[in-house]
Amino acid sequence: MAELETTAEWTTTSPQRVLVIDDELVIGMGMQRILSAEGHELKFCQDPRAGLEAALTGEFDVIFLDLMMPMLDGLEILRHIRAAGVSSEVIIITSHSTVESAVDAMKQGAADYLPKPFSPNQVRMVLKKAWERSALIRENAALRQELEVQKGFEGIIGDSRPMQRVFSLIKRVAPTDGTVLITGESGTGKEMVVRAIHRLSRRKDHPLLACDCSALAPSLLESELFGHVKGSFTGAIATKQGLLEAANGGTLFLDEVSGLSMETQGKLLRALETRRVKMVGDTAERPIDIRLVGATNRDLAEMVEEGAFREDLYYRLNVVPIFLPPLRERQGDLPLLAMYFLERWCKKNQVNIKGFTPEALACMESYHWPGNVRELRNIVERLAILSDSERIELRHLPPEIRQAPPRPTITAIPTTWDEFKRLKQQVRDAAVQELERRFLTQALQQADGNVSRASEQVGMQRTHFHSLMRKYGLSSDGI
Repeated sequence: MAELETTAEWTTTSPQRVLVIDDELVIGMGMQRILSAEGHELKFCQDPRAGLEAALTGEFDVIFLDLMMPMLDGLEILRHIRAAGVSSEVIIITSHSTVESAVDAMKQGAADYLPKPFSPNQVRMVLKKAWERSALIRENAALRQELEVQKGFEGIIGDSRPMQRVFSLIKRVAPTDGTVLITGESGTGKEMVVRAIHRLSRRKDHPLLACDCSALAPSLLESELFGHVKGSFTGAIATKQGLLEAANGGTLFLDEVSGLSMETQGKLLRALETRRVKMVGDTAERPIDIRLVGATNRDLAEMVEEGAFREDLYYRLNVVPIFLPPLRERQGDLPLLAMYFLERWCKKNQVNIKGFTPEALACMESYHWPGNVRELRNIVERLAILSDSERIELRHLPPEIRQAPPRPTITAIPTTWDEFKRLKQQVRDAAVQELERRFLTQALQQADGNVSRASEQVGMQRTHFHSLMRKYGLSSDGI
């Protein structure tokens, strides 16, 4: 058995611990010359049994493994490595006559293969690819580990500062009976926060009921909230208990509370202040004991100024305000959320997609996500359904994400008025451009990619429509 071992000074930014298992001494010497010059730490084993023993220590980032060796062939060594759970990336060294066997080895877990004879550039290239693949696996593993930690907070995923502030507020307000008003754009996950507040409250063993105040006509909404007695109006064929009474002892969630009519607002205010409720068509009042949580994507203070919302009810609801930030302001949360949604979908549908490429994640992070977390969840599910590889790549992303102009990043607050005006114009231009691009994309989608019909439907000259398509890199066949 012959062994060569050398430890070179690391001169590259990505030094690797490399094991070479090959029965040809010339291969070991050649790999030593190439890789040591690049700053990598190299160990060469000419005896395949010694090579297997070294590989099973798990100390190496990359293993170059010859297929055809006496006593113990490369495929057998590969099977032992994978069975032992060693995470090293394996690159098969093969001659032209065994390329087919190298492909079989890749099916069994090898990362790549290196055909003999090889050049120094070929060695560097496959090593670089193996390092990138290993880095990607480590990154996705780290995301999974972070996810396990974040799942601990009532199922809400997020590690950004804005979300940490939200978590802190939830933990402080949940054990009390304080009324909470959750604000934020559509799709930010307001209902998740409501569920977290309820689960952490002393009311967790009692019902959590929800009502979408924007989904029902005022008369129906009033009946839904307060209940009604039989015969109180046409269609009231039986007495029905309202949500305010049904949620007794628990929590009532009023979603889109801005949709309440002025009349219903007055009745709700009285019920909250007296802790009593009267059914529609009834004269008797019943006591209630509820914790109220409201949510809206509108500015209630602005509605108060416009006379569209009662000021006294606004202050009654806004005891503990919680603002849920949009996804674009939650720096660092998107990879966690994307991986969470992908893993959940894959588990449910028994599909094995390992994660996202760095390029895909970077592109997704630069997108402004107008639909917030809800849009991200739907996009990830679509990507998982349509993906044709083990990782979601840049090419899999929909055009509106791939072609979106990068969001302007504000690295420093302007110090002069002129600087502020320039930055303000840049932000405004970026917002207008994104809106314009989405407008064109939607028009093309509705016209099935027919440019003439799309321009006609939106009332634009076809030449102007075409010039804007060129500006944003849109094509009719890419819609």
